[in-house]
Amino acid sequence: MSSPREDMSTLLNEASAIAHPRRGDVLRGRVLTVDGRGLVIDVGLKREGIVPSEDLRRLGPDARIPEVDDEVEVMVVSPLDPEGDLIVSLSQAHDSGDWARAEAMLESGEVFEAVAAAANRGGLVVSFGKLRGFVPVSQLAEAPRGADDGERLRALERRVGRTLPLRVIEVDPQRRRLVLSERKAVRAWRQERKAQVMESLREGDVRRGVVTSVRDFGAFVDIGGADGLIHISELSWSHVVSPGDVVREGQELEAVVVRLDRQSNRISLSLKRMQPSPWTAAAGRLAAGQRLEATVVRHDRGDLILAVEPGLEGRLPWADEPPAAGTRLTVRVTSFEPERERLGLALEQGQAEAVSR
Repeated sequence: MSSPREDMSTLLNEASAIAHPRRGDVLRGRVLTVDGRGLVIDVGLKREGIVPSEDLRRLGPDARIPEVDDEVEVMVVSPLDPEGDLIVSLSQAHDSGDWARAEAMLESGEVFEAVAAAANRGGLVVSFGKLRGFVPVSQLAEAPRGADDGERLRALERRVGRTLPLRVIEVDPQRRRLVLSERKAVRAWRQERKAQVMESLREGDVRRGVVTSVRDFGAFVDIGGADGLIHISELSWSHVVSPGDVVREGQELEAVVVRLDRQSNRISLSLKRMQPSPWTAAAGRLAAGQRLEATVVRHDRGDLILAVEPGLEGRLPWADEPPAAGTRLTVRVTSFEPERERLGLALEQGQAEAVSR
């Protein structure tokens, strides 16, 4: 149980807080006067609160303007303006519930939907309760890049009336600034969707998808809301110089799931394993000591890589100047391990002299 001295201290602190309102505080008071300059509100302090006429206009044409003796809630805008007045806002107090909701959504990262109400060169305007939120061009999932101002504006105007997935990224009630992001909402949605897709996947599953991008190291494929990577080594049984030689953006294909890394949320796919393995097919036909015709594919760290059959390549030690790709050589199998996809080769006698001439 608190002591009388503690109770008195609490009351004094509360009185001090009320007597010295801060920007953003919501106060309740009674309307003293209404005129062309705005409202004067008795908020229980030594000074009355002033609601400027421009703040009343922000309420909108259909809003009811309070009358003398009406009880109202106002938000402190300026505790002490240059003339010593306490400036308060009726419109911001009306919007305080929406600002509080925006703050909560900023903290939680919640994704919501809203309709684009207007466009300007900087981005899109959306309604958020009684507030107007802004989605800058840089925060749009499909920003019109590389266009002049006129083309950008026309592209943005085509999105007016459409529903956007959004996340709150900035809230500033005092500056009446509410900034939203479609790009971060889409990213969050895709991460959530990817987690759901991964829960339903098993290694060995075959999924149909669409190639979303082609990079030097492979291709990304959307398999129903989640992107998986086909590494360059998994595009074909034959050596691939550029992934663009095998797949293209927008192409539909089927791929097999070869690895799921749920900790890092990564899906590894394979296109080549949709076809029979040439290593398995050659298990009964190739053996050590066998003589073959092979084609030079490339030179790799002191070895020649030779194609014996489509998708079946072996290594041949080569210390001299390598022959050009496409050169045909007669070789002998020194080792064959189909389960490890390894084929060792040696040059037949007389071949070195033939190649050097």
